[in-house]
Amino acid sequence: MTSKLNLNQDHVSQARKYAKNVADHTQNFINQHTTVATERAICRLLGINGVDELDVPLPNVVVQHLVQHGLLASGAALMLGNAMLATGLSPQEIAEKISCDELDLTAIPMADVAAIADIINQTAAISVDKIYQNRCHRNAMLEKYGDKTEPYLYVIVATGNIHEDITQAVACVAQGADIIAVIRTTGQSLLDYVPYGATTEGFGGTYATQENFRLMRAALDAAGDKAGRYIRLCNYASGLCMPEIAAMGAVERLDVMLNDALYGILFRDINMKRTIVDQYFSRVINGFAGIIINTGEDNYLTTADAVEEAHTVLTSQFLNEQFALAAGLPPEQMGLGHAFEIAPDVKNGFLYEVAQAQMAREIFPQAPLKYMPPTKFMTGDIFKGAVQNALFNAVSIMTGQKIHLLGMLTEAIHTPFMSDRAQAIDSARYIFNTMADLADEIEFKDGGIIQSRVADVLAKACDLLAQIDKNNLFATLEQGIFAGIKRGRDAGKGLDGVVPKAPGYFNPFISMMLEGGAHND
Repeated sequence: MTSKLNLNQDHVSQARKYAKNVADHTQNFINQHTTVATERAICRLLGINGVDELDVPLPNVVVQHLVQHGLLASGAALMLGNAMLATGLSPQEIAEKISCDELDLTAIPMADVAAIADIINQTAAISVDKIYQNRCHRNAMLEKYGDKTEPYLYVIVATGNIHEDITQAVACVAQGADIIAVIRTTGQSLLDYVPYGATTEGFGGTYATQENFRLMRAALDAAGDKAGRYIRLCNYASGLCMPEIAAMGAVERLDVMLNDALYGILFRDINMKRTIVDQYFSRVINGFAGIIINTGEDNYLTTADAVEEAHTVLTSQFLNEQFALAAGLPPEQMGLGHAFEIAPDVKNGFLYEVAQAQMAREIFPQAPLKYMPPTKFMTGDIFKGAVQNALFNAVSIMTGQKIHLLGMLTEAIHTPFMSDRAQAIDSARYIFNTMADLADEIEFKDGGIIQSRVADVLAKACDLLAQIDKNNLFATLEQGIFAGIKRGRDAGKGLDGVVPKAPGYFNPFISMMLEGGAHND
């Protein structure tokens, strides 16, 4: 890509170096710890599913058994594999017996670790192969139908009822949507379990469950076949069940996942130690599954000023890039986030928006950037809102954004009607078509407002990353650098679910997914 911004490449390189140092330092902590959610995800990938007679998910039953007997640090894989050798039962059967108090894992003598690893690896390979076949199927559908070069049109459905979501999603596909995001019900990120089965009740969104994923995936496949396009499905692998939801999404062939520990720390008060460990395993799963992750930088700007704090968005993008690389995610799967959130009364605000978007595109040229529409300064004046969304659409096509979350005419009034989505799709398609090659036709003035703005934001981001490198990520979050929100490293939700790994601990899916050989295409 030819730079239009005259970027200071020394600053870019130095920023990446600082970000990598931060990620490497944090990875040392990650490698030494596991969590209840990580172990539940391992249980799910080993085939454990369903609920007990009290509707408690069986992965929770198994992991709670480990916690109660002081075995969480040894890991679910080791303990389940040992039980498989002793009993000849499958992980599912073992979970069912634990739920009925018919089996105590502590009463089984430990077998040879190599034998345990062998039997667990055989079981783990079944899920790994299924996820790989899902990736192959997605690639085959994209080859059959082709893929877009212009931005993907991303719309949200959020009725609370999965069956009604499907009705609305299918309508969106017919109207031209490329990505359907089923936004989660309010508060689900704080549940330390994943609900089971199809759900019809939710406030502000719909529960993320494996059955809901399966139902929506099937509906979008049918709608996509009819429309002659592959339709991507998005959900949220964040919160206290981050790796579990990533596992379920990989098994049911989701395509896009919101997946960012910083979002949970800042905006849901999830303990930083807990969620940074969970993020790693969830991103390993997403990387192997070919799922694009979306990061949450756009959320900073709902609280922080988009002009004054733009460098924190870029800082987070640099950090998320390095954490993703450590988990095996290639740049092509990094939907790094940002948003069109400068106040409409800021003079030359449009130029600053162009600067921020073009800067992200040039610094992360292979990333399918996720660009969020104006929300903070939408007032309910639909006529002004239409102009704000049109400007947002123009920046997206001018700067080569890829995942374009459509702005709604009635943002700040109510949950969008299907007609609102149709209008948003029509407006974006009109602007994308009429400005299709504008990016190739324009250059930016040397030393002008746009280049000067970028130089300032990049320099500040580089300085901030140097500070984070010096202090480490946890101390930085305690200081409230991002969005002005301070979080304690031993505060927040979920800390009691974090333990140091014991000798002999292993997670078979990490090595299989990171070193999958022929499975990694």
